[in-house]
Formats: sequence, structure tokens, C-alpha cells
Amino acid sequence: MSDTPLPRVKIETSEGTFTVELWPDVAPLHTENFLRLSREGFYAKTGFHRILPQFVIQGGCPKGDGTGGPGWNVKAEFNDRKHEKGVLSMARSGHPDSAGSQFFVCLGRDHCQHLDGQYTAFGRVIEGIETIDKIAATPLRDLQSGRPKNPPKIWLATVL
Repeated sequence: MSDTPLPRVKIETSEGTFTVELWPDVAPLHTENFLRLSREGFYAKTGFHRILPQFVIQGGCPKGDGTGGPGWNVKAEFNDRKHEKGVLSMARSGHPDSAGSQFFVCLGRDHCQHLDGQYTAFGRVIEGIETIDKIAATPLRDLQSGRPKNPPKIWLATVL
């Protein structure tokens, strides 16, 4: 185990701030992609367009509807990290190598365990889990799709 600290990103939202620690040991491509997008200001003014209580909050879409990305994809890096509360993972379409900028944060183990080995877990929330809970409590326009009435915004993602 290296003594090098794990990379961290502070995400400032309309609902508060949370900090994630990234896992380059199990997902080096996803870690570097997230760091790059954060450094370039990509996440600023995106939001959380999908909120499924007890499951996930999903954000990072530049179009705000779940159809946008950065213009490239990242190859899947499935690993043995468990999808439990606070775990950061990449959203994707049906194709395993289709992740780009959209990410989700798990809200609990019970409803996320089927994601293990199917989605790339690449970090976890280490500060501000109460902000994640606040985002998860956002009133929804549509319960089925998880579309919020007023999507919580990401103001800034800063590499620490």
C-alpha cells in the first residue's frame, strides 16, 4: 500500500458540499477522467437529473436530461469494490464501455448490490454525506424516472 494520499474532489452544490476520495488502484481510467473533467470545469452548472430514493442520485450530464457527455467514453473497469452508501460510480448506457461524465452516488447497500461488477465504482464520499441525503430528499416531478422538480445544481468540482 502506498503512502501517497488518494486524490480528492470537493463538489459544491446548491444543497451543500461533499468531498469524494477516488480509487486509482481499481479504476485508474475513471479516476483520471473524473479529475480531468473536474479540473476543466466540466461539472460546473450541471446538476442531479436523476434521483431515485434509497437507490442513487445521478448527475454530471451537460444537457441535464441524462443524454449528454464529454464527447468520449471510458473503458469499463469493473472491480471488487461494493456499491454501498456513499460509493461513487460511473453511469453508462447498456454498453459497458459507454461511461463519460455522468456519475452516481449510492444511497444504500440494499438497493445497490446488483451494481457490483456491472458498473465501475471509482470512489466514495468521505465528507458531507448529509449533502447526499439532502439531494436524495429532493421532491420529484416523476417518481418512475426520478426526475426532480428542481434539479439540485453542481456549482463547482475542485480537485484538492
